[in-house]
Amino acid sequence: MMLYPLKFTPIFKDKIWGGQKIKTVLGRDFGELPNAGESWDISGVEGNESIVCNGALAGNSLAELVEVYMGDLVGDKVYAKNGNQFPLLVKVIDANDALSIQVHPDDEMAAERHNSLGKTEMWYLLAADNDASLISGFNSEISKEEYLALVENATLEEALRSYPVKQGDVFFMPAGRIHAIGKGCLIAEIQETSDITYRIYDFNRVDDKGNHRELHTELAVDAIDFSYVENANIEYKLKNNEPCNVVDCQHFTTNILKIEGSTERNYEDLDSFVILMGAEGETTIVCDGCEEVTIAMGESVLIPAALNKITFKSQNGKLLECYIR
Repeated sequence: MMLYPLKFTPIFKDKIWGGQKIKTVLGRDFGELPNAGESWDISGVEGNESIVCNGALAGNSLAELVEVYMGDLVGDKVYAKNGNQFPLLVKVIDANDALSIQVHPDDEMAAERHNSLGKTEMWYLLAADNDASLISGFNSEISKEEYLALVENATLEEALRSYPVKQGDVFFMPAGRIHAIGKGCLIAEIQETSDITYRIYDFNRVDDKGNHRELHTELAVDAIDFSYVENANIEYKLKNNEPCNVVDCQHFTTNILKIEGSTERNYEDLDSFVILMGAEGETTIVCDGCEEVTIAMGESVLIPAALNKITFKSQNGKLLECYIR
């Protein structure tokens, strides 16, 4: 069966800090859940595999498609490295309250401790309240010993770098960087396929049963990169119909595309799948022999590696374009 641009049914997750913006801003119905803190839009995480919702392959899981189509779906070099594991996870995060201060292990540590990939990720602000902010890294050089003293004294927040944020801001979060998403952020997140998080501090919150969430202080300390980063907010300048690179690392590359009218992208030399995620407006994807697919803000589409030429049509569309080099 011929491959085509694939959409998937979102997997909604209610969270202690979750809100309603996935419904009110993005127009998604998350049913009877009290909130949707996360929407997992393209996932190969075991037990949370995405299910195709469009076209002839509707009802098949992403895991099944990788197993059947292999390099035609993900790219030969990607398949050779990752096998049947789809290597990226794409989410929308709605923070109605601040997320915990946390860190993620790198590939080596995650493999040793959890038999998992690590978790390097990036964030794109789909929307942000006027007073929204997030945390990325430390606000000055700090030693491991100084960090542990701050944790012990419950004063860690004093040492963290906070950034006010607005729609369109981009942050790259390599494994090892301490971070937290603040209240009022609606974020598109692209990350390695991993659900490993070390929670350092959770503002003494309790769940609906009165329980504090588990902290991972000892696991976290060996995962943290204590180096100082001067500015984690990635600066970029867009030109109509030209890819603007914002992240380029060993795990994934992400560009931003601002579509004005019609433009074509040729992915023939990539040897990788491409994930397209709506960042603003609405964009139509046209591929020879395939039905047209429209992407709204926050929606994701998987372009199989076997598809080379894609035409984008929009008057006000902005897309995140992600692949593996």
